[in-house]
Amino acid sequence: MTRGELPAAPDFEPLAPRTLRIRELPSDERPREKLQARGASALSDAELLAILVNTGPPGESVTSMCQRIMGEFGGDLYGLMRSDLDALVKIRGVGPAKAVTILAAIELGRRIAQVAPSGRQQVRTPEDLARIFEPRLLALDHEELWVAVLDTKHQLERLVSVYQGSVNSAQVRTAEIFKEAVRANAPAIALAHNHPSGDPTPSADDIALTANLERAAAILDIELLDHLIIGQGRWLSLRRLGLGFAPKGTR
Repeated sequence: MTRGELPAAPDFEPLAPRTLRIRELPSDERPREKLQARGASALSDAELLAILVNTGPPGESVTSMCQRIMGEFGGDLYGLMRSDLDALVKIRGVGPAKAVTILAAIELGRRIAQVAPSGRQQVRTPEDLARIFEPRLLALDHEELWVAVLDTKHQLERLVSVYQGSVNSAQVRTAEIFKEAVRANAPAIALAHNHPSGDPTPSADDIALTANLERAAAILDIELLDHLIIGQGRWLSLRRLGLGFAPKGTR
């Protein structure tokens, strides 16, 4: 090195960004501590998700990553519920382990929603039926039709998946709808199917199917209690709307 020449700068490699864990976030941004202090209901969907997945990708907090995950599926839990393993692992920072954890939590939520608080569920209103059917139909990306077989007190005896695919009056066989009720000598059934579009507005086919099934129910001496259509966070009762059902006392 000659006089007046500055020494060469040392050759440093840039530090790679580190994976941030929840415990490394500022205390007011830690979902676990927030849950302990204020309860689970105080947390956003993304914060609850952050507790499950625990770490974000290099240079990004886990909470930020989980907000990004929610955004990938429309920003709400309905979209996340419709995700699958392939879709999740394509998101930056979500490997197979995190994707499996998320899907396991979603499935546990579905199963919890299906558990009756005690004994068999009794159907008194369309809301009771919605609680039975929604966990099974809410987030599907295809149509399914389910039948609830009920006893003399309108208590749930069993649930049967009857159709997957297009549900309309031309394709649904009446015998399939009533098969389990006839086999169990059950006096009543209710049915529900979903609209994957999220809009539960009944179609002409939905109304025609209901009318056909009510006529068959009268012949079989089985009460068709209701037909629900499940959409995105909403559902409709065709009985309540008076669509496809004859007025009481005219059957």
